Amino acid sequence: MQGIPSGFALTAVANYLAGKGLSSQSVGSFVAIVGAPWIIQFIWGPIIDRYQFSVIGHRKHWVVLTQLLASIASLSLLLINDPVNQLALMSVLFFMHSNFASVQDASVDAIAISIVPETQRGRVNAFMRGGYLLGISIGSAGLSTVMHYYGFFYAALSQSVLLLLMTLVTFCIKLDQSDSLMISFKGRSKVQAPALARVDNPNLRWLFKQLYQAITDLSNFKTFGEIAVVYTCISIFIRAFSFHLIHNLHWADNAVSVLQGGWGVIATLIVTLSGGVIADRFGPAKLQSWVMVAICLFLLLFSSYGLLWQFKPLSVTGLIIWNFADPMFSVASMPVLMLLCRKKIEGSQFTAYMAIVNFCDVMGSYISGWAMKFVNAPTIGFACGCIVFLLIARKIFERPALQIQPVLIKNKLL
Repeated sequence: MQGIPSGFALTAVANYLAGKGLSSQSVGSFVAIVGAPWIIQFIWGPIIDRYQFSVIGHRKHWVVLTQLLASIASLSLLLINDPVNQLALMSVLFFMHSNFASVQDASVDAIAISIVPETQRGRVNAFMRGGYLLGISIGSAGLSTVMHYYGFFYAALSQSVLLLLMTLVTFCIKLDQSDSLMISFKGRSKVQAPALARVDNPNLRWLFKQLYQAITDLSNFKTFGEIAVVYTCISIFIRAFSFHLIHNLHWADNAVSVLQGGWGVIATLIVTLSGGVIADRFGPAKLQSWVMVAICLFLLLFSSYGLLWQFKPLSVTGLIIWNFADPMFSVASMPVLMLLCRKKIEGSQFTAYMAIVNFCDVMGSYISGWAMKFVNAPTIGFACGCIVFLLIARKIFERPALQIQPVLIKNKLL
């Protein structure tokens, strides 16, 4: 449910607008508006944690309520007849939908981090990312095809019907057999009662204070800062590359959307799920480093052959390979971020991290649209590769210092 609207708005519609001749800055601004509500996710985390219990399941009432509101907001897109001439209205309607979807996302993340053991977080994140990828595939490749042949109205209608059906399915799923299907913000299931007897429900002031301390912790800040920079580079490159293919090389916007969300999705899912197992077995930090090296090499090498992007087989191959970058980095990074989260505020802290990651995606889209006015896509990609290389070099140079310190302490004690 998160992936379908994301693939529709940020890939299918964005590519459609580029194909209709809109400037890179206009397309980037549209993406930024649609993604803006995801930036303030950190506000919803503490509220979700504060009012997290109901008879239908731990935080599930937030998921169902926001899914229903997001589905209704999707229906408002039926007012759009001409996306290009009604760009302002369409941006507002997508913005409204994103507000509800961002709360839904925060609720699901809070559920996941509160119930998943550390030894299984790699695999669970892989499944979560896999579901998101399937949604993106439907939203970008599927709805782009519907929009291409039947128009925006029927694409928006298809999305709304899918969201409503999945909202019904979610409502019928029980987190625990003792949960009820009646929505209540005050009720508590029998299984939750013993836990609630031991743990007080924290107040909002305490939650926000603890959240601020956790986010600003120097060690946490450095770890997350590295992840945020890589996400920004990923966003910058894919927006520039997609716009370059459509605007400069005159590819059909539907063809680009299908490649981004359709072809290779099975292979991407297999690699993503395998990455989750690898993260659990070897540790997410190691997998994260390996993925960073792969992203760096791809950006540097592929961007160096920018003059050859006009040869379609090369560009198609590059686009398909790049489909692995974001999901693999997410599978490696999400468990790392979960390990940084403190007890009692883990849902709020993880949601705050996700809000900043979403901000990186939005900012990357805006930066890409602005940068394309001055430099070409290959130059942007190469610059992103250099930034990731600097991060890798910093990790390499810092590691010996961390290993030497215990030895010096030991010698001093002897």
